[in-house]
Amino acid sequence: MGNITKIVLTGGPCAGKTSALVRVIEHFSSLGFKVFTIPEVPTLFTQAGMDYLTKNRGFFYEGEKATLEIQLALEDKFTRMAQEFKENCIIICDRGTMDISAYMSPDTWEEITRAVGTSSPELRQRYDAVLHLVSAADGAEQFYTTANNASRNESNDDEGLRIARSLDKKVIQAWTGHPHLRVINNNEDFDKKMNRVLKEISDVLSLPQPIVDERKYIVEVIGSLPDDCTESEIIQCYLKSDADSEVRLRRRIWQGKVVNVHTTRKRISPKEEIVTERQINNSLYEMMLALADPERQTIHKLRKSFIWKGQYFELDFYKDQLDGLVILETKGITEHKSVKFPPFIRVVEDITCSTKYYNYNLAKKA
Repeated sequence: MGNITKIVLTGGPCAGKTSALVRVIEHFSSLGFKVFTIPEVPTLFTQAGMDYLTKNRGFFYEGEKATLEIQLALEDKFTRMAQEFKENCIIICDRGTMDISAYMSPDTWEEITRAVGTSSPELRQRYDAVLHLVSAADGAEQFYTTANNASRNESNDDEGLRIARSLDKKVIQAWTGHPHLRVINNNEDFDKKMNRVLKEISDVLSLPQPIVDERKYIVEVIGSLPDDCTESEIIQCYLKSDADSEVRLRRRIWQGKVVNVHTTRKRISPKEEIVTERQINNSLYEMMLALADPERQTIHKLRKSFIWKGQYFELDFYKDQLDGLVILETKGITEHKSVKFPPFIRVVEDITCSTKYYNYNLAKKA
């Protein structure tokens, strides 16, 4: 049996998922992977007569429960098919199980998952990666349309844009906690947005990738952050490794939940590297701490993530030995494209190309 990689492609309304699916199938099929695609189940249900806007609670509950059950069944059946294929396979889910939770109250979602015999943490663990494409309603409004999806409920006006932005953020929050959640920014050049999707999937498959710096800035917060930003605590430790490798343990804590990720970054040439990530349980995490690099301190920071004008930002407030340092980071912004800084952020210094501020170097003991 070959390797099977399961990836969710999700996003807000009019985010480019359909175009991305076509690119993914063409690109990775040409590299020798068998690519399976699982259709968007809510769209199938809507076309079959389901009304997700119904006021009938019983009808809504049974419809959403059936949506989750069919989503799980499709994924399981395609996984069995991939196991019999005997070669390397990629299963792309056009939305995944946690997307369903964004369209109902937390109590209803808890009731449905309990009835199906699962839970949110279990559902997130079904996938190797989650790629969220930001809706054109946030930062690329001129490209927003509802014409390419007859089952879409958002109107193409100011209120529709507001609803689309809200849904976009709810979906990101639903997937928060997955160790390989990647948010794909809007881009003035749509091809660059699509290329970012291909790059992130290539990373999951441990294919060699060009070394690309994120855009990073030392900043000051001069106003209130968005109410809907996601907050998490990150504890990062580096392990002993070879000279050409970097090995990291990261523990992320949010809403009382804990996710541990082991990452190996290996440089294979001056311009290429292979990054491998895997989620590990608490016991293995504690055991691996014994392999900590004695020359490096643990990095401890509070992260607040949010979307502003179609760009996804991570704002890190460092603690302990780095207390007072605040770094803003965004990915997928091309070299000559400007960052749309929020008004509550003041840039102190652009550190995009400064190796001094890599976490690996910040952790080095004096």
